[in-house]
Amino acid sequence: MRIFGIDPGLARVGYGVIEVEGRDQRLLDCGIIRTEAGVPEGDRLVEIARDLRLLLRRWSPDLAAVEKFFFYRSSTTISVVQARGVVMMTLARLKVPAVEFPPMQIKLALAGSGHAHKDEVLEAVMRELNLDTPPRPDDAADALAVALTGWFQR
Repeated sequence: MRIFGIDPGLARVGYGVIEVEGRDQRLLDCGIIRTEAGVPEGDRLVEIARDLRLLLRRWSPDLAAVEKFFFYRSSTTISVVQARGVVMMTLARLKVPAVEFPPMQIKLALAGSGHAHKDEVLEAVMRELNLDTPPRPDDAADALAVALTGWFQR
């Protein structure tokens, strides 16, 4: 089974692709979709949709796991929600089944506590994927955590 994890954002959308065979999980790809500040927001959303569509077609995942937006007051809240909407629309258009997880559920699934620190989650990602070095950037590592949660919670 191939799972595509997504950590939504406007400036950076983290993605991570894992493949699971039996009890073994392995990393296939991870990275970010980056959009440039100063570019009109609509154009940035179009870029996210286009780049995500290319990645989904390349990897043909069986499932997408998306971090559910955790609401808080910030100047970027609406932009992040809009980017997440573009992600969900792109998944639906390509008929990729999607599951969503809030941050606490991801932390619980990987580190055993919904209040785990970021480094504890990163250690779990490295252990589960048998990695010697942490995936970079952080948004990609977060997306891998989401993908693993999709596998654990299937």
